[in-house]
Amino acid sequence: MALKIRLARGGAKKSPYFRIVVVESRSPRDGAFIEKVGTYNPLLENNDTNRVVVKSDRIKYWMSVGAKTSDRVALLLSNLGLCDKPVISETPKKSAPKQKAQERMKAVAASAEVAS
Repeated sequence: MALKIRLARGGAKKSPYFRIVVVESRSPRDGAFIEKVGTYNPLLENNDTNRVVVKSDRIKYWMSVGAKTSDRVALLLSNLGLCDKPVISETPKKSAPKQKAQERMKAVAASAEVAS
């Protein structure tokens, strides 16, 4: 059984509120969870103490048992000093031309350079 510490969404439409929960990795986002270990309210300001409220001893316990954190939860916990900051890689731009189009653009630029 693989455990994850991740966010479960609550709240009304356009006013999200998240619970930080320990779940089995295959369970749905808002499905059954093992334990609620904190809350996250993104509508509060960054310096508000109630923005992220966690039970640090329970999070340390679950991490010692082998629970992995999601990227977002790891980022929130790293701001509190409970874990290391995750390395989030840059995703390629979807709007960039595909490889063949880039090759054609290079060929056109090369022929224009030779012509001048």
